[in-house]
Amino acid sequence: MDHLEELKEFARLHARGQGLSARRTDGVLRRIANDTPGDPRSWAAVWTAEGREAAAAGRPLDACRHYALARFPHHGDPGRALAQRLCAGTFRTWSEGRPGIERLDIAYEGASFGCWAAGLDAERPRPLVVVMGGIVSVKEQWAPLLPKLARLGFAAVVTELPGVGENTLPYRPGSWRMLPHLFDRLAGRADVTDASLLALSFSGHLALRAAADDPRIRCILTVGAPVADFFTDELWWPRVPGITTATLVRLTRSADRAALRRLLPQFALTPGQIGAAAVPVRYVASSRDEIIPPREQALLRRYGHDVRFKTFDDVHGSPAHLGAVRRWLFGRLLGLRHLRGAAGRAR
Repeated sequence: MDHLEELKEFARLHARGQGLSARRTDGVLRRIANDTPGDPRSWAAVWTAEGREAAAAGRPLDACRHYALARFPHHGDPGRALAQRLCAGTFRTWSEGRPGIERLDIAYEGASFGCWAAGLDAERPRPLVVVMGGIVSVKEQWAPLLPKLARLGFAAVVTELPGVGENTLPYRPGSWRMLPHLFDRLAGRADVTDASLLALSFSGHLALRAAADDPRIRCILTVGAPVADFFTDELWWPRVPGITTATLVRLTRSADRAALRRLLPQFALTPGQIGAAAVPVRYVASSRDEIIPPREQALLRRYGHDVRFKTFDDVHGSPAHLGAVRRWLFGRLLGLRHLRGAAGRAR
């Protein structure tokens, strides 16, 4: 599969995940002729034009969806960088008319990352839930969940994996430390001692590593998270899609794919780290996952403490089962919160 066809195939999955119809997506994709920066028929140009049209029609969230696809899989050229700015700026404009949604900018290690939040309250701090996407998902995709999470009684924050969107940190083996830093910054406006992480794909790996060191994390809900084999299995690596490897080169600031391969083993979780993450883990797996090796589940079962899986017959992220995935994750989030509350009352 060539580069443009691979882009289109993955975009169909991510468009579906954002709520765009297959008919709408295919109509846009038919007009894309290349991925040449500056060409009016290029990937970024066509998707950005669709976003501008939606914005002009007064549909800012729809515009954000199209801009997010225009910068897919990362904002590594001028056209995609423009789409990234338009996505963040359009969402910011939309949020200004929505009471209860606020912007946070967190400085960390000479860089910064942005967040959208709802339900933060210094007088009555609520249990915290942090939502993070994977290596291609910007926070604006998940921000519409904020009002729902706030109504459910959470202090909710959506943010991005290092290197993605407005997160200017590089994605490195120590990137998990951004989560404890975020908790520190939210202390006093959220109950950070009761933090749930809805961390998808590669951010699920970040969450697992952080939970090994930070007891404030009380549960992890994830979809298709790498654990160790993705980073170390030389036989699996040739099967990983080119878009995934190219995006990881960009996010880690590696010189090339060979340098990336030398770096990745440092990300792998050890059995001791998996065991130290002594929190409930609820994991959506995909039986035809083309990115995450199946042995990752076996590692979690063997070394984890309370790990449960829901498997769909689908590719990475189970995009054809989006509704069922969300219902299962939210059901587990609320169920685990209820159990912690009941245990607290019993004490």
